[in-house]
Amino acid sequence: MTALTRLIASSPFRLSLAYLGAFVLVAALVLGFIGWRANELLTTQVIETLSAEVTGLREQFQVGGAARLRDIVADRSQEPGGGLYLLTDSTGRKLAGNLPRAPFQLEDGRGGVFRYRRTSDVPQRKDRIAVGVPLAVPGGYTLIVGRDIEDQQQFADTLWKVALWGIGLLALVGIGAGLLISRTVLGRIEGITAAVRTIMAGDLSSRIPVAGMDDELDRLSASLNDMLSRIEELMGALREVSNNIAHDLRTPLNRLRNNAEEALRNPDDVATYRAALAKTIEEADELIRTFNSLLLIARLEGRAIAESLTQVDVSAIVADVAELYEPVAEEAGLALATKVPDGVMITANRELVSQAVANLVDNAIKYSADAPALGEAAPERKVTIEVIPSGALVDIVVADEGPGVPAEDRQRALQRFVRLEQSRSAPGSGLGLSLVAAVARLHGGSIRLEDNHPGLRAILTLPSEPFARVAEPTTSSALTLSPAAERAAAIASG
Repeated sequence: MTALTRLIASSPFRLSLAYLGAFVLVAALVLGFIGWRANELLTTQVIETLSAEVTGLREQFQVGGAARLRDIVADRSQEPGGGLYLLTDSTGRKLAGNLPRAPFQLEDGRGGVFRYRRTSDVPQRKDRIAVGVPLAVPGGYTLIVGRDIEDQQQFADTLWKVALWGIGLLALVGIGAGLLISRTVLGRIEGITAAVRTIMAGDLSSRIPVAGMDDELDRLSASLNDMLSRIEELMGALREVSNNIAHDLRTPLNRLRNNAEEALRNPDDVATYRAALAKTIEEADELIRTFNSLLLIARLEGRAIAESLTQVDVSAIVADVAELYEPVAEEAGLALATKVPDGVMITANRELVSQAVANLVDNAIKYSADAPALGEAAPERKVTIEVIPSGALVDIVVADEGPGVPAEDRQRALQRFVRLEQSRSAPGSGLGLSLVAAVARLHGGSIRLEDNHPGLRAILTLPSEPFARVAEPTTSSALTLSPAAERAAAIASG
């Protein structure tokens, strides 16, 4: 298929032709109506003029008879202009006037359009067009009064020619504009197609070009680019998860194997068996929690989880989490402070929001407790939990006074299995903040990390009304607690 054939067969060109055809049709109808009305007005004006003149001549005949009528007709026939006259007797002989004979078009006694050649010293090259009215005069006389309309007819013909040329020129310009528009649109679509083919070939970093015109194609390209960025991010996360699983899960699996080998070296020692089995169960529980977190994050990011989002009191959620973690904070030598106004409502999944807040508080306690001491006279470190409503958004802020996170690592810290150097020795799988980010995305919110001077300030922002609702009922409402939260629950219940 040639380039011209593609242009002609393209949808923009066909649409341009359709719009052009509709416009030309409407223009032709409008011009036709204007021409018809103009012709009708001119004809009406001529007929009214003739009727008035016929009435005047009839009055002259009544006053002076046939002789006076003949003299008036003879005088008017000599005047310049478009007036046409002919007075004949009962035998048809011409008595006066500037018409050589009676037009056959008026022989039926009615007025109408006729062609003529005026009687003059200068011969006419062709017949001219006129409108005439016959009048029967008493005594067998016949009077014909007419008006030359050749100039009006030429004006009308010129008008029609101009209209036809205008419509033809409009059609040519429209076809050219259609081809130009089609070429422009097809060029942009070809760019989109080329980018899509590159992406399909495996280059997820390629993006669809944006012309900067802020039209429909640009908005579509921007949306597709956002989708591609998200796909690239997910694919990168998948690759990173695969690598991190291979590295980070190898250590607990090796510990499981070492515990089993150590137990086998002392086959007669029951206490060694029990200790090895206890360690094995603890390591297995940690692995199970890691895989459960991975599955939950995957379901959240794929929006395959079937929650029913309802109105929940986020103040009560934060208060419950704070009460749950208060023994853990005291055990770590930290103060847990809350600034939570009453009755802050959002539309969300209560269990997922509780899980996200619990992860933030757990991280804050863990890294604040692990931070080096500031001296004997240093004040007691604290972890602060705040709920700050702001219009259609609600901020849940968890701030600690630990080592914090460098600005260049804050975005990376939200990814799965990412553990910064200062936290390598601490227990955990590096999934806490990534789960919080997944919960935020599910509800149409966000998570950001800031400097608390000292420490880290984590801000979970959730809308009061999420942008998306999941229609299916919830299939799992269990709150997955961290090991520290499990110890806190045991302390509270014991």
